[in-house]
Amino acid sequence: MFPPLRFGKLEIAMPAVQAALSGYSDLPMRTVAREHGAGYALNEVVLDALVLQKGKLQRRILAVPEHDHPVGGQLMGSEPDTFGRAAREMVRAGYDVVDINFGCPVNKVLGRHRGGWLLQDPEIALAMVDAVLQAVAGDAPVTVKMRRGSDDSPAAEARFWTILEGAITRGITAATVHPRTVAQKYQGPSRWPFLAKVKAHVGSFPILGSGDLFSPFDVLAMRAQTGVDGVTIARGCIGNPFVFAQTAALLAGRPALRPTMLQVRAALARHWQLAVPFYGDERRALPHARMHVIKYGQYHPEPVWARERLVTMRGPEHWQGLVDEVFDDRFDAGRTRELSPSDAIVPALQSCSE
Repeated sequence: MFPPLRFGKLEIAMPAVQAALSGYSDLPMRTVAREHGAGYALNEVVLDALVLQKGKLQRRILAVPEHDHPVGGQLMGSEPDTFGRAAREMVRAGYDVVDINFGCPVNKVLGRHRGGWLLQDPEIALAMVDAVLQAVAGDAPVTVKMRRGSDDSPAAEARFWTILEGAITRGITAATVHPRTVAQKYQGPSRWPFLAKVKAHVGSFPILGSGDLFSPFDVLAMRAQTGVDGVTIARGCIGNPFVFAQTAALLAGRPALRPTMLQVRAALARHWQLAVPFYGDERRALPHARMHVIKYGQYHPEPVWARERLVTMRGPEHWQGLVDEVFDDRFDAGRTRELSPSDAIVPALQSCSE
């Protein structure tokens, strides 16, 4: 069993948490994840300038309802001053944690000297950490998200250690480490032995592992093989909020169960119920909710057929009929069955998701 995960004074009982997922981890997704056992969730990564730019998008980013706690706000940018001011606005809005993104490997992000690019420049990266710590002034824990380096060179790994050690010395409360390089993007296996090396190096300082977590069995395996204090589930929870309750079951010594079609329909009904007011109306909510329902389809007993049916969704009027058709009880006859490691799938790649 995992001990509680602590970020400063914040304690998370079940430290398998939902990652910041670009384009996905909006309020509806986070709420559904929480209702299925996620102890902590992060908003999708946001650009610091957008947090400071008045308008509808800023209001949406800074809307943190009472039920959305504890929640982390992950920031990305390239200017320490702007970064610090954005962090302060997020804490004022009610975010419980500020997370600094030093990991995104998307080319357009790197080209603007953001995300994973900062692993090449410890001086600027640590200036960003300083700016955030000074701006929040102890009012919220500050964490960082890193990859193991910009590339596989010894110099890149040395810069990783400089940034991690410097951030810990300055006062961050935890770090999430994804053991692929920025250059590697999502290709090849995630090098879990590097996580063990990080954890051994930092001792009791909290480290969360990320990368190749596609089932609750992967969560337990990462913990056993690396000693990390918690895990951040990214691609493995898109269309699969059930992974959090499954993980909790395994940690408690119980079998993990596949969701029934009834449970899938209930989760999707809840997502739609939340998405419509969040985006303003059904027409605006549909593109966001449609992405999620298609991802649920990849866990279907007949995933190719499920996707072919779900991608035909063109308007809100199609939502209920297609959900009922694809996730019909006939696919499981209302029975639950135990999940096995062979049931795990490797979802399609997403930008800035791990």
